Amino acid sequence: MAFWTAGAVGLVIAYLFGSTPTGYLAGKLLKGIDIREHGSKATGATNVLRTLGKWPALVVLVADVLKGVGAIIVARSFCPWLYSELSPTPPTAFDLQIWVPWAVCLAGIAVLFGHSRSIWLNFTGGKSAATGLGVLLAMSWPVGLGAATVFGIVLAIARIVSLSSILAALTAIVLVCGFEQPLPYRLLVIGGGIYVIVRHRANIQRLLVGTEPRLGRSGPDTKAEAQV
Repeated sequence: MAFWTAGAVGLVIAYLFGSTPTGYLAGKLLKGIDIREHGSKATGATNVLRTLGKWPALVVLVADVLKGVGAIIVARSFCPWLYSELSPTPPTAFDLQIWVPWAVCLAGIAVLFGHSRSIWLNFTGGKSAATGLGVLLAMSWPVGLGAATVFGIVLAIARIVSLSSILAALTAIVLVCGFEQPLPYRLLVIGGGIYVIVRHRANIQRLLVGTEPRLGRSGPDTKAEAQV
C-alpha cells in the first residue's frame, strides 16, 4: 500500500506541475488577456513572445522547463521519502534502486501530459517541448544538454521553432539509447519524444509543404507558428 500511495502522490504532483498554465497566467497578469485568443492561440513561450514580448516569454520558457525539473525532483526525493514514511518496514537500498527510476519515468510522463492537457484549461495546453527539456536536464543532463544544443543550432539556422523542437526530441531519443541509462529512463525519453513529435503533427504537415512560418515573422501565417 505504501508503494502505491507514494507513486500515486508523485503522479498527481507531477501532473499538477505540468498543468500549471504559465503562458495563460502571464497573459492574464501582464495584460489582462486570454493568450489563447491572440497570435497562434496557444499558451507556449513562442506565442507569449509574439503577444507579450521577449522578457515575459523568457520567464514562461524558464518556468516551463522548471516544471519538468520539479517533477523529477519529486520522483527522486519526495516519493522515496514518502514511501519510507508510510511503509511498515523501511525499504532497502536495493528496493529504492529498482523503484526510483520507474517513479521518475511515470512522473516524467505525467508532467508532459499535464503541460499539454492542463486541467485548468479544459485539458488543452502546449506541446510539452520546454517541459520535456526540463525532464531531460533533471533526469540525465548530458541527454538534456545534447537536445538543447540541437534545438539552439537549428533555431539559429532555420528560425523555425517546431523544426527545432522535433529535431531536439529525436536527438534525445538517439542519445538516451546511446548512453548507459536505466530502462525506465530510455522508455520515458522514447515515449516522451514521440509524444512531443506527435503534438507537432500539424507543424510537420506545414513543414512538408513549406508553409511553416519562421520565428519573428509577422502576418496572418503566425497563427500557425509552433509553440513550446
